[in-house]
Amino acid sequence: MRLITANLNGIRSAATKGFFDWLSHQRADAVGVQEVKAQGDVVTGQFDRCGRLQGHFHYAQKKGYSGVGMYIHHEPSDVRIGYGSAEFDLEGRWVETRFDKPGRKLSLISCYFPSGSSGEERQAAKFRFLAEMAPHLAALKAEREFILVGDINIAHKEIDLKNWKGNLKNSGFLPEERAWLDQLFGAAGLVDAFRTLNQKEEQYTWWSQRGQAWAKNVGWRLDYQIATPGLAALAKKEKIHLEPRFSDHAPLIIDYDFEL
Repeated sequence: MRLITANLNGIRSAATKGFFDWLSHQRADAVGVQEVKAQGDVVTGQFDRCGRLQGHFHYAQKKGYSGVGMYIHHEPSDVRIGYGSAEFDLEGRWVETRFDKPGRKLSLISCYFPSGSSGEERQAAKFRFLAEMAPHLAALKAEREFILVGDINIAHKEIDLKNWKGNLKNSGFLPEERAWLDQLFGAAGLVDAFRTLNQKEEQYTWWSQRGQAWAKNVGWRLDYQIATPGLAALAKKEKIHLEPRFSDHAPLIIDYDFEL
């Protein structure tokens, strides 16, 4: 199974830059997208399919903001829109496609974690999201296998961003955010699937649009595939697609040794 995650920074913008043309040649079984920045009136009939892939979406209430999707080759047994949050389900951050059959419960999830970079108010919201998400993922793990893909807006370790010393007090690399991931990949028992395959430096998926960050490769690894251990063990091959570019993020591709 080939699973791709891509923050599009606007589905219309990414389309004009060739994202769907590229995707049609990737032989993907599932594709999670984030920052759709459009509602159903724009997506339906124009961006809700890509070849054999059918899209399922969670739109933000606010126009031109957030929004996630999951394109799937196989028909899901169920689709969950939102994760039951009074605050964050209004922001279009969670779509879960389930592929349950006798003897197996399995979910593929596209999720977009809040950014706290715009100021203290949004950083506080990000911490509230993390506080909700930890027990939700724990409950999900207790009942099913899953892979959550998406832009989680946190670089985990020093290896995961270029200028780590200069970002110790900045959103995305705060001690509290990194500790949350330590817990997720530690006691909570989930796995950063990419790092099971690739331990190299400079494996970035996002570059600021300021200060020639792309040209100088001053990047961050913000896009993840987070899996339960059984599925993470089946990850066989990874790739960060760098060019052509469709967004300020790069798609992350992982092949797994199982079928939906």
